[in-house]
Amino acid sequence: MKNLILTTAALALTSSMAFAESHSVVRMGTEGAYAPWNFINDAGEVDGFERELGDELCARAELTCEWVTNDWDSIIPNLVSGNYDTIIAGMSITPERDEIIDFTQEYTPADPTAFVAMTEDLDPANSVIAAQTGTIQAGYIADQGWTLVEFATPEETIAAVRAGEADAVFADQSYLAGAIEGQDDLIMLEQTVALGGGVGMGLRESDTELREKFDAAIQSMKDDGSLNELISKWEVASLFE
Repeated sequence: MKNLILTTAALALTSSMAFAESHSVVRMGTEGAYAPWNFINDAGEVDGFERELGDELCARAELTCEWVTNDWDSIIPNLVSGNYDTIIAGMSITPERDEIIDFTQEYTPADPTAFVAMTEDLDPANSVIAAQTGTIQAGYIADQGWTLVEFATPEETIAAVRAGEADAVFADQSYLAGAIEGQDDLIMLEQTVALGGGVGMGLRESDTELREKFDAAIQSMKDDGSLNELISKWEVASLFE
């Protein structure tokens, strides 16, 4: 059994090295359900801030890229197993995630986390809070010892508040702003929480060459100001100073 495990690990390493040498096609994994970061447009294509960013990063790194969508709750395991080569899905860089995968430098600063509810009179400590499974927001609510209900998609967290299954949603402020725009029944509360580090691309720990290519491309966009322009266009986070 040990020999089988060692052989499998060796094959994975060899495959990763071969990929790093060729970079024929880089598969960009995203959720496609977290506007304005990433979403599926009317043409059925990945769209949003990260689609525009990812395409530009691939161009600068001289890589041929294709887009793959994956449910959030399995997005890291499916990267590790090789179903795609990067995660570019509004993923905050955290020590816990960094133990499993590698990250590029951040391509946005941390986005504030906010509450959305049907009333401004909300005490989170004595309420039922909805959050998406596997997010830093869900982890925060659990760590506080507050009542948490988790859902697979961000849309379900919003629906849970409307259905009376939860008193509030706890999520990235940029997502919530778009999700409740033009809707009078839900209110964005003024209180926000700073969670996690910035947002970066996730890669397998063995793909160091690919990470270096994307790191250089991100840095070039920071240096010429084009990254701040994209952040401002899509209103996903504060600008880099």
